[in-house]
Amino acid sequence: MTLPWPPEFISANLSEASLLGHAMIAGAVGLIVIGLYAMVVERNLARIILGLALIGSGVNLFLVAVGYRADAAAPILAGSMAPTAMVDPLPQALVLTSIVIDVGVLALALALAIRVHEAFGTLDTREVQRLIAKAAAENDRGSPPHRPDQHVSPSVARKEREKRADIPRLEELM
Repeated sequence: MTLPWPPEFISANLSEASLLGHAMIAGAVGLIVIGLYAMVVERNLARIILGLALIGSGVNLFLVAVGYRADAAAPILAGSMAPTAMVDPLPQALVLTSIVIDVGVLALALALAIRVHEAFGTLDTREVQRLIAKAAAENDRGSPPHRPDQHVSPSVARKEREKRADIPRLEELM
């Protein structure tokens, strides 16, 4: 196999197997950085959740890369096999546990995103913050949006109460 770069860029003791390990670590770091970017910069909850999934995948790939040994065999002994250099199974067990935890966290995040969309009609975090602040301001005021000296008919007052009831309260989301 020929490499796409000149051989002088590679040290004498760097084999293709160790290049694979370095590539896995670089890929893991890349996934984590992309996921962090999505979680910090994006305003859409779906993209934030996708960033969370990328971070989880990057961490899992990093754990696999840390446990990778090019000259080692799988840690399975059968019959009269002589023990040789074996891959450490602990990172693989950690990755399996991490995958289960990631699925649970992503399911919870998606369920919360669905509830937010049902309550506010949007997944834009700034719009959700604006609607929550508006609902909190109206709940804190507690008074109708008319002047106290102005007479309001019961039907108008009921309509105003219904308008305020359409805005979800923070306690209803929890």
